[in-house]
Amino acid sequence: MDLKKALKLGYWLSFIKFNVVGLSGVVVNEGLLLALVYARVYYLDADAVAIEASIVSNFFLNDYWTFRERRHGHMVVRLLKFNALMVVGLVVNLGLLYGFTTFLGINYAVSNLFGIAAAFLLRYWLSVRFTWIKREEESTEPLVSRP
Repeated sequence: MDLKKALKLGYWLSFIKFNVVGLSGVVVNEGLLLALVYARVYYLDADAVAIEASIVSNFFLNDYWTFRERRHGHMVVRLLKFNALMVVGLVVNLGLLYGFTTFLGINYAVSNLFGIAAAFLLRYWLSVRFTWIKREEESTEPLVSRP
């Protein structure tokens, strides 16, 4: 990360907002996971659905609050990019859920929290790098070369 970016207040405000949105995603994820498992859905299937629901809710909150000033292009394109990039987080989350539950004997709901935490920083980096790109970061080359 560029040190100049890290020292800017706007960077930290976005990071804090992303955390707040992420916490709301934890509530969506964990609540839906528990509800679906209670309804006798296999815990890995239930978590895949819960993760996707939290991804979609997080996208809309981030798009309208966290990165509002960085929005450009069509919302559906941003949603598809965000969702595609979050698959990496989904793989990390499910992998840890499965590994901690199956091999370490940790309760699935607790294992899920570890998966959420591990995927968080990766998701933030992917979001700011590929979904909500600042206009000046999109291209460093001028459109028209000057002599």
